[in-house]
Amino acid sequence: MERIVVDPKVMAGKPVIRGTRIPVDAIIRRIADGMTIEEILEEYPNLTREDVKAALEYAEREDRVRIRRL
Repeated sequence: MERIVVDPKVMAGKPVIRGTRIPVDAIIRRIADGMTIEEILEEYPNLTREDVKAALEYAEREDRVRIRRL
């Protein structure tokens, strides 16, 4: 997950795409709202397709960790 970073000094410690202030949850929300990867890339031209995929993988991994804790 080298594309995703968590830094308490950036966005209050939310996971973001490295080198940006774009939180992973912002990308996930857009996908949940029906946006395509292409539409997200148009909205955030400094992101790459790999960044969006990394956000999805991060969210999936975090969800699995949460489920295991239940």
